[in-house]
Amino acid sequence: MREEHLLIHEIFHSIQGESTWFGLPCVFVRLRGCPLRCHYCDTSYAFHEGNKLSIESILVKVRSFSTKVVEITGGEPLLQPHVYPLMDALLDEGYEVLLETSGERDLSTCDPRIYRIIDIKTPCSGAKDSFNEGNYKLLTARDEVKFVITNREDFDWAVQTVRQNNLVRKVKAVHFSPVMEQEGNSCIQGAEQLDPAVLSQWILSSRLPVRIHIQLHKYIWAPQLRGV
Repeated sequence: MREEHLLIHEIFHSIQGESTWFGLPCVFVRLRGCPLRCHYCDTSYAFHEGNKLSIESILVKVRSFSTKVVEITGGEPLLQPHVYPLMDALLDEGYEVLLETSGERDLSTCDPRIYRIIDIKTPCSGAKDSFNEGNYKLLTARDEVKFVITNREDFDWAVQTVRQNNLVRKVKAVHFSPVMEQEGNSCIQGAEQLDPAVLSQWILSSRLPVRIHIQLHKYIWAPQLRGV
């Protein structure tokens, strides 16, 4: 197992800016590569940049931060088959392992000890219909789902999806996140930044018990800063 390798963009120690783990110290292992091209992607630099690292060298780096919460992210981390032995090794060492994924890949292959955070792509994301519909049946009370909202069309679609799939009762949390500023611009490849106050009002009007989800790290540090 220790001789298996992964393409890694970066490993860094930061404050968790998303999900119900919001605000906690966390080690991020960002894998290289993604099959999707979302209009608002804020990690497009991870599509091609990165180096091959052994699982053992990744574990050594993670251990150096003395933080027991680790997020495996990307890109799309489930693209690389050796991510599974990496996650197993982290779990066996007592880490709380979070997996951020688009849900484009089959989630049944994940160890049930993992906390999955699934970013379901909305119609205006540029990755419409990328979600593996079979994954709805696999969601559990350990999972969280997120919808990045660009406009009212996305919001209405997300509300319908939450209701049709009974997500509020099925998962730990449902997050609605407004498209936020990145790369120093308020317009992200045609997806304009959405005012959180507007999204908040839509959520209140819907009467759904979902959370507005704002990326904390983009308030602590500059929106375009990497490694945070």
